[in-house]
Amino acid sequence: MKADVPYGAFLSGGIDSSAIVGLMSEDSEMPVSTFSVVFNEREFSEAPYAELIAKKFKTNHHEILLTADDFLKEIPNALKSMDFPSGDGPNTYLVSKVTKASGITMALSGLGGDELFAGYPIFKRSMQLSQNMWLKSFAGVFRNAAGSMLKAFKPSVASYKMADVLGQEYIDLPHSYSVNRKVLFDKEINSLLTYSEKMANPLLSHCKALDISGDKNSLEVISKVSIMEITTYMQNTLLRDSDQMSMAHALEVRVPFLDHRLVEYALMLDDKIKYPHTPKRLLVESLGDLLPDEIVNRPKMGFTFPWESWMKGELKEYCEAHLINLGKRDCFNSQGVSSLWNRFLKGDKLISWSRVWHLIVLENWLEANGIDS
Repeated sequence: MKADVPYGAFLSGGIDSSAIVGLMSEDSEMPVSTFSVVFNEREFSEAPYAELIAKKFKTNHHEILLTADDFLKEIPNALKSMDFPSGDGPNTYLVSKVTKASGITMALSGLGGDELFAGYPIFKRSMQLSQNMWLKSFAGVFRNAAGSMLKAFKPSVASYKMADVLGQEYIDLPHSYSVNRKVLFDKEINSLLTYSEKMANPLLSHCKALDISGDKNSLEVISKVSIMEITTYMQNTLLRDSDQMSMAHALEVRVPFLDHRLVEYALMLDDKIKYPHTPKRLLVESLGDLLPDEIVNRPKMGFTFPWESWMKGELKEYCEAHLINLGKRDCFNSQGVSSLWNRFLKGDKLISWSRVWHLIVLENWLEANGIDS
């Protein structure tokens, strides 16, 4: 919070941002300026939670009402501010724009809390797998059969990923993590492309290179997953997007959870302290009574937009135009692209908005940079 300029904080109403705002308020003589994106679609709006924290800590709170039409107007500018294709950036672009326009030059973010304190489902799945390593003693045919039963009785993206993990030759942490963090399954990727060359999984190669799975390593499972999260999705997507999208408006974003002393300390703690029986238990308990129960025990939403309803409504024409152009490229199969889009429009549970939006952003980036493929 040391700054010679006006500062504030992003506030979603989740545990991480609420903790940051609460701690800032305890250390600030002036009311903290907070900023939240809200939507008319109530099921996606975190306004009640953010408002609860704003009132509790008496912040100077700003709600940013965002509609699909507003977003459609801002998409070109947001995507133009990125030098690589990423589907996450527009969120931060919009909140940064309003924050800067309010006279704030530096803002604190809760980014990093999920990675350090086991806030994602990948942590729980990895822990469950590590507790059932006896599965690797079964032949592949039996693990495949178990995976098929899981998909049949409980069809979901999580079930399909677990089935994919069970079908692997190895079910150690690097292999399971690289499967769980895929945006698309291999079958879907192959259907999108005009070639079927078998390519190495770069995420698997990275996780193996970290050398954190051997018995000689003293880190426990949750900490190993934290390291993989920090050095992949967080470092290469979340932090990069936050930096580019905020600096597009000359807004500096600081991330207290990533103070190296806190990171080093958290990584050395035992799983029994961090295992997510309750949402980010260690972080919540360390804060005492700072956060109300309504925030601690609320459903996790994440900082996201009403993508599905927007992409099927106001953004549909924009999305279809980009997907059609993507399908015309030599390396893409137009039928495969069209099939994925239609499955999304029909409500296929295995094709969420993010599995389509990334392709739209990719086409925008290829076109903007004059790349023919």
